[in-house]
Amino acid sequence: MSAWDPRAAIAAKRDGRSLPQDEVERLVLAYASGEVDDGPMAAFLMAVLLNGLDEGETLAMTRAMIDSGDKVSFGDLGRPAVDKHSTGGVADGVTLVFAPLAAALGLAVAKLSGRGLGHTGGTLDKLEAIPGLSTDLEPARIARQVREIGCAVAAQTPRLVPADGAMYSLRDATATVPSIPLIAASVMSKKLAVSSDLIVLDVKAGSGAFMKTRDAAGELADACRELARGAGRRCGVAITNMDQPLGDAVGNALDVAEAVEVLRGTHRGDLRDLSVWFAARALEATVEESFEAASARAARALDDGSALERFGRMIQAQGGDPRVVDDPSAVLPRAPLVRPVVVPRGGTVTAIDAEDIGLAAGALGAGRIRKADPIDPAVGIVIRPKIGDQVETGDEIGEVHARTEDAAEGAIRRTLAALSLGEGPTPRPELVLGWREPPPA
Repeated sequence: MSAWDPRAAIAAKRDGRSLPQDEVERLVLAYASGEVDDGPMAAFLMAVLLNGLDEGETLAMTRAMIDSGDKVSFGDLGRPAVDKHSTGGVADGVTLVFAPLAAALGLAVAKLSGRGLGHTGGTLDKLEAIPGLSTDLEPARIARQVREIGCAVAAQTPRLVPADGAMYSLRDATATVPSIPLIAASVMSKKLAVSSDLIVLDVKAGSGAFMKTRDAAGELADACRELARGAGRRCGVAITNMDQPLGDAVGNALDVAEAVEVLRGTHRGDLRDLSVWFAARALEATVEESFEAASARAARALDDGSALERFGRMIQAQGGDPRVVDDPSAVLPRAPLVRPVVVPRGGTVTAIDAEDIGLAAGALGAGRIRKADPIDPAVGIVIRPKIGDQVETGDEIGEVHARTEDAAEGAIRRTLAALSLGEGPTPRPELVLGWREPPPA
């Protein structure tokens, strides 16, 4: 029997026509199996970038991505299971805090995470900065760990939605990444292939996000929520601000150290606030606790050490050195050079280009351009002021952790260039820009 010819489907999308859902599914599955090669799929993806997909087509693509590989079920975990996902940002260590915090609050977090790419950091890269820690866990081990501890963060299996992996690589090579239907299908295929009672998405908007505007982030949020509804899954979507780094630390070991301080209750700021916010929303949606009461309970779990205790148990269960919760600096890799970032003049911080900060950290070795690139877990940037803060001439506002003097000097220059100073008060930006509640259970 001859191979299926995809040209009619490609021509229809080229001309702006909607495809039957079974045609979309057939094309995706044929590409995943090798029946259709890169050339025709590249043409289809470009047609989608230019002409879009309707809701039915997007749902069909998502279903086909899921059906191209394994589905993961952890069985009855004995508590509501929540999967949280971020579309990627700078100094975004929320998952490191959220997973043990949610576990301390009685929820189950069985999370399959990814690696950083471009200017954004990856949760797996951060966790793997802890000596000995493994994120390569089989589903049965994840389920056992979640039953015993309440949380596990692991790498996605290569058999999970392989069509998405192949299509993403092709999108990257053909400049077809910035398509909201394709982004939504990619994000949600991985979420819907894993069982959970609630999906909570964090769609970032701003200079350090893939979606640069609130409108674009809102469009993606609506598309993701519609895909969850079409699959019969509960999903809440937040739009959050990424016009400046969320935390202070932009690196891998540095991110872990900051997350430990948040879990210990000694670090205040946007990273803590957003972690508490997501934990409270998850409680509100699963155990019908008011948002206000849930927020207060989440804050107490950080301050009383119960969230930190869960983090330590998770690290130990995954082979990592549990001493990281007591003294991160004694356990985590450290760069040989630490150089201060000093502002040459005073003023009010009016803007911080989060993408430029992320790229500067990547140039030190903390990030990667392609998924296979190695990273250096020890290097990175710490930048403490936020928009609206006042700095004085000569203030030390952070530091660069680097391997060489040249690299450190370059990162300092780029960090200072990303910082805009002005005169007079500047309002602090909103942290949460929007929230699409999950439907009733």
